[in-house]
Amino acid sequence: MGRTAVSGIQHTLRCGAYEAVIASVGASLRALRHDGRDLVVPFDADELRPGYRGATLAPWPNRVVDGVFTLNGVTHELALTEPKRGHALHGLAAWLDFQVTDAGSDHVTLAATIEPQAGYPWRVEVTTTYRLSADGLVQTVTGRNDSVAPAPWGTGPHPYLVAGPAALDEWTFELPAAQVLAVTDDRLIPTELRAVDADDAARFDYREAHLIGAAEIDHAYTGLVRDASGIATVRLTDAGGTGVEMTWDAACPWVQVHTADLPGGPAQPGHRAGLAVEPMTCAPDAFNAASYAYDAGLIVLEPAASTTASWRIAAL
Repeated sequence: MGRTAVSGIQHTLRCGAYEAVIASVGASLRALRHDGRDLVVPFDADELRPGYRGATLAPWPNRVVDGVFTLNGVTHELALTEPKRGHALHGLAAWLDFQVTDAGSDHVTLAATIEPQAGYPWRVEVTTTYRLSADGLVQTVTGRNDSVAPAPWGTGPHPYLVAGPAALDEWTFELPAAQVLAVTDDRLIPTELRAVDADDAARFDYREAHLIGAAEIDHAYTGLVRDASGIATVRLTDAGGTGVEMTWDAACPWVQVHTADLPGGPAQPGHRAGLAVEPMTCAPDAFNAASYAYDAGLIVLEPAASTTASWRIAAL
């Protein structure tokens, strides 16, 4: 039996000019190309996945502040997987090895089980399908509660989009969001929802496409403008004329955007290499939704219930 790559079993999908590679560990989008051009920041099959690049996030995206939340009067304490900030980051599925349940030349369906554990005493089945078509790559994620008690749930992806060969500072970004979630500078703890055109939030306003420049963003947005079908669309373009877009429906009322600023700055590989665009079914720290004045979008799955969300990445 051959050796399995560090990132797990590799699933290569092709359709027309598109090629995608899905790694089984974390059901991660390892690469996505159109006519040979990267649409996301890739990583190698035998590379330990850098952070959460391309991972499927469940049963929560983003952070649970202090790793502590209360549901139905019971307080739960999660392992702190973001130790420098003291939070539980991006769920429990990112390092699970997902197993194939269906596959073809242009699609693959993977499944993994989040077993009951300290801090999250529920069994949840996570199933995700990646499918390529002439319209790009669609990922669909379903969570099903296989427990006897209601389970908190949220999901989202973590791709770093790439517009073209120029530096991120030279890319033009369009994001039709009216509100941005303010956070503390040190630990990124949510504080309040602000209009993107407020004086102290204007640097987050991308409703009209413009250059990213030197902006440093690691914030969640909501108040998304959608088309008649309920689809929200972000676009990222390079001065050379190439670009990438990402779309999602009402299942994700939030989106996290991160300019990939790393502590080591330009000397650290991956620093500002791509723009993370992460549609989310809920806000950061949604497991503590009662603590906030806005709707954080927490989903609580009843026993045997399921919920689905999806998003699409395509070349421009």
